[in-house]
Amino acid sequence: MPSTPLEPGATTEQEFETKPGMGVTHAGPVEMLSTPAMIGMMEGVCLRLMQGRLEEGHTSVGARVDVRHLAPSPVGRTVRVKATFARIEGRRYIFEVQAFSGDRMIGEGIHERAIIDPSRFQQRA
Repeated sequence: MPSTPLEPGATTEQEFETKPGMGVTHAGPVEMLSTPAMIGMMEGVCLRLMQGRLEEGHTSVGARVDVRHLAPSPVGRTVRVKATFARIEGRRYIFEVQAFSGDRMIGEGIHERAIIDPSRFQQRA
C-alpha cells in the first residue's frame, strides 16, 4: 500500500495550543486537558506522518488506541505531541506516541492506523 515507505524510527512532532473546551472542568476549578483531546492530537500527528506516503486513492483511519494519561496539563498551555513509526503489520501502521507539557510527559502509548480505500470504506458503512 505505501508508495513511499515509512521507515521504522521515522518521527514527527507537532505543538498544539490548548483552548477552552479541550479539557475537563469536573476535576477542580482549573480546566485540564482531557484524555480524548490528547488522543485526538496523537492520532492527528500519526496521520500527518503517513500523509503523502500512501498510494493515490488510499488514506488511513485510527484502528486502535492504547494510551495512558500520566499527568494533568492546564488548558491554555502548549502541548507537544511526538509520533514515532514502529512497524507495519499487514495493513496496519503501528506508532509510539507521547505528549508533553513543557518537559513533562503527560501521555504515552501506542496508536494503530489502518490503510483504507475510502470508496470501499463508505460502501461498508
